[in-house]
Amino acid sequence: MDHDSRFLPVESPEPAPREQFTDPAAAVARLRELYDISAGFLTDRFVDVLNGEKPRARYRAFYPEVRLTTASHSKTDSRLSFGHVVVPGSYAATITRPDLFQHYLTEQIGLLTRNHATPVTVGFSETPMPVHFAVASKTDLNVPHEGVLSFSLRDIFDVPDLGTMNDDIVNGVAGAHADGAAHLAPFTAQRVDYSLARLAHYTATAPEHFQNFVLFTNYQFYVDEFEAFARRALADPSMGYTGFVGPGNHLIEAPEDPANTGAKMPQMPAYHLLRPGGQGISLVNIGVGPSNAKTATDHIAVLRPHAWLMVGHCAGLRNSQSLGDFVLAHAYLREDHVLDDDLPVWVPIPALAEVQVALQEAVAEVTKLEGYELKRIMRTGTVATIDNRNWELRDQSGPVQRLSQSRAIALDMESATIAANGFRFRVPYGTLLCVSDKPLHGELKLPGMATDFYRTQVANHLLIGIRAMEKLREMPLERIHSRKLRSFSETAFL
Repeated sequence: MDHDSRFLPVESPEPAPREQFTDPAAAVARLRELYDISAGFLTDRFVDVLNGEKPRARYRAFYPEVRLTTASHSKTDSRLSFGHVVVPGSYAATITRPDLFQHYLTEQIGLLTRNHATPVTVGFSETPMPVHFAVASKTDLNVPHEGVLSFSLRDIFDVPDLGTMNDDIVNGVAGAHADGAAHLAPFTAQRVDYSLARLAHYTATAPEHFQNFVLFTNYQFYVDEFEAFARRALADPSMGYTGFVGPGNHLIEAPEDPANTGAKMPQMPAYHLLRPGGQGISLVNIGVGPSNAKTATDHIAVLRPHAWLMVGHCAGLRNSQSLGDFVLAHAYLREDHVLDDDLPVWVPIPALAEVQVALQEAVAEVTKLEGYELKRIMRTGTVATIDNRNWELRDQSGPVQRLSQSRAIALDMESATIAANGFRFRVPYGTLLCVSDKPLHGELKLPGMATDFYRTQVANHLLIGIRAMEKLREMPLERIHSRKLRSFSETAFL
């Protein structure tokens, strides 16, 4: 460039007046309009410079925001854990992709206007929208890396700002907005956009395919069972499922549709059994280890799912357990270390009654066992999660002592991480594992050790997870989102 871009004037979309709304649908429609104005402006200018047009200005557009200001304490239903602010004041949240979050935003704004009898205000925020996120939904556009263009991209457009992409709000350490307003939602717009981009990268499916009920697994067998179940479900319209999406956004709408055998598998492939309103079930094969478990849940959390469950394999720690037995986690021993800075290990991760009951009832339905007989194949207790897959090869005195003191009945590498991140992000969580080996008793995970009972139980395991999710789906939303997950000072948005 033949001039210093630092001294370019700033060009932005025309300012828009702030508007008040008591109708949540109208408020969300306005959020969509404002978002489209900003994203469209940045996209058009970005295409211009890619086509060789010399930038005539620094191009800047802003995220829309929703704001609530109330001067009185509300008299809300004390059973509700969300949908209202704690004390009078001003609260604001920057918003991205209102098309993707339309149902969520309509629901949350509707609760605010009803519980406080006060309109919300919608307008542009003061948070710039990075060009990377503005064009993210345009599959034919890619933002080049620094150095590819003849000028520095950050001199012409705003780029992602780590200062607004952190987890300070959910971690309880965020200060107020610059104007003094408190936070209305658990994530900023930039933080949400960052995770939407990461989800597409790690799972090879678009964020809009994710459903409100998410299963995590660490074993490919569950993926095969999930697709088989999906094809049976699509053959039965009474079940209410409308499609099945796998990596590469490959859509199956009928049981006879071919699988996408040519898809290149990402790090954590996701599969989505679709139902209207996002009320279906997603399955993510996170592989092995707490790092993957944290990564997946860090990003899926911005979609505000109604529940997530771990259904994977574990090591049984009791002699009375057999391969194929189930473990329903009632507590967690956290030795995964990936969340220590965000959620100290002294923070208890409580069992959620609604999720526990749904899982136990699902086990009983699928196995045809109940009451005292159910104890033959399932134990409830503490699950230990560790970050060393080969812990058995080290001096066992330390780990075994801690496992004994905690009364742990099973060990894996993901469950406590998923539960702890559920607690941190206020997403209802649960764990049902299947015993695949017993290292303390000489039954290592080796080829040929699976019994017929074990193979049958693994097949049932996925069905139990699905049935538990269907039970949770039938519950009112305010029952699923337990008050156990909320602090004494919380965002109003779920």
